Amino acid sequence: MIIPCLLCALASQAAVTALDYDERRISYALRQEPPDLNTTSSTDAISGMILDHVMEGLLSYDPQGKLIAGVAERWELRDDGATFWLREDARWSDGTPVVAQDFVFAWRKVLEPATASTYGFILFPIRNARAVSEGELPSSALGVKAVDDRTLEVSFHQPCPYFLGLTAFRTLFPIKETFYHARNGRYGADAVDLLYNGPFVMTEWIHGASVAMVKNQHYWAKDRIWLNRIDIPYITEDTNARLNLYRDNKIALADELVAETLDGALQERMQVKTFLDGAMFYLEFNHRDDRISRNKNFRKAVQTIFNTDDLVYKVLGNPGTYPTYTFFPRWMQGVDDFFVREYPPQRPILNEEKARQYLETAKEELGLEQIPPIALLADDRPSTQKAAEYLQTLMQQKLGLEVRIDKQIFKQRLAKTQAGQFDVVITAWAADYNDLLSYGDLFQFANLNNRGRYNSSRYDELVTIAQSSLDVEKRMQSFAEMQQLLFEDVVIVPLYERGKIYVQHPRVKGVIRRAIGGDPNFNYVTIEPEQ
Repeated sequence: MIIPCLLCALASQAAVTALDYDERRISYALRQEPPDLNTTSSTDAISGMILDHVMEGLLSYDPQGKLIAGVAERWELRDDGATFWLREDARWSDGTPVVAQDFVFAWRKVLEPATASTYGFILFPIRNARAVSEGELPSSALGVKAVDDRTLEVSFHQPCPYFLGLTAFRTLFPIKETFYHARNGRYGADAVDLLYNGPFVMTEWIHGASVAMVKNQHYWAKDRIWLNRIDIPYITEDTNARLNLYRDNKIALADELVAETLDGALQERMQVKTFLDGAMFYLEFNHRDDRISRNKNFRKAVQTIFNTDDLVYKVLGNPGTYPTYTFFPRWMQGVDDFFVREYPPQRPILNEEKARQYLETAKEELGLEQIPPIALLADDRPSTQKAAEYLQTLMQQKLGLEVRIDKQIFKQRLAKTQAGQFDVVITAWAADYNDLLSYGDLFQFANLNNRGRYNSSRYDELVTIAQSSLDVEKRMQSFAEMQQLLFEDVVIVPLYERGKIYVQHPRVKGVIRRAIGGDPNFNYVTIEPEQ
């Protein structure tokens, strides 16, 4: 069972240290238990951090965030498909070769209706992928073929200019079919239930308490991996606890500091770092027929009272976190400049009187004299709870609404969001690959990560344009119209663009902080010797 906001550690806590040069080992603390390490179904960032250490796709990322060779040593991308040539020395952690059929099996498994993968949609550019996902064709009809052990052929039903980036994402990682079936439905459930092909292997996973990873001796590029071991002996949502662990030399990096813990770090003259991690936080409305939030005027009432600047600067107070009026991050490219500069988002005009008019219209349309209590779903991280309490107070004071915060641990919040058990939910999305489509397609109706079930035929058309067009300007225009529809239909209310604040041991070098791929990443870490 996951224990929220409590410090969980190995019994041998006293032996834990932040780093060990001779053993080439570092220690780190996770915020939460990894919810799902099965690559066919995994969606969250915490699981992604682990998987990006122990698995590898056809392509990977270098420390600068550029796509580089992974299992594939070379490739060719065409309008009608792609070919990947696998390296001869790619191996699973049991010593057997990683072959083209391992990718064929994994991708078919993702799309099988029984898997119910919320990420199946990213494979839709492949021929017959959608039909397989909807059960209209068998998985064997998917347009991916193992020509031989080292040649993978992919056929598209439409051009896919961003496909290479997809191959570095966890949903497209390989799975060895015989191992998968041998786990009897437990694939990814424990350390022994995974077969690894990445830089590290997970040797220990005590649920709710700890994770340990050691260098994979069968990894094709093991000589470039300096670390021998990554220990995660603590799992705690408590930012104070993580900073204290860092202060006590128990972990080498304390992540996601908030305003309160930041003050202590600065007073002690710790070297504080920050970066934009790509996470866009937003309030998502439930559009299902049995929810108050299906009403557009109700949603407009909320939109018209919310001020992102107040939340960021007066409530959260985290340096590096920015107000936002859009779902697209400020650092993603448009045609010639950043997208949000070329296509500035529309900002709501704050007007309490107008908001109350919207709410009265909503009552009339819903046939209600009084709006019933609103269920606001949120996870238990400190910044999210601050935002939830701010929204609760705001909606009560400005609109007279009763808002009940449904506070859940991260894994349960994911489950309740997927099941539609909310009126509004505070959630976040980060990029899976370096393209605006990684954000834009989230609200396509076919995307099962569209948890509020927003349904717009025009929005879906725009996503289709962005998926297939090779004209950069045409693609950017489609994203601009998506941005406008999200505002006009009040699909979401953007809350903030997160900047992560952290402290890192000065002798640890090469930690990669990034918006694309698992974060933080220790695959290129070294430790400097003591002076």
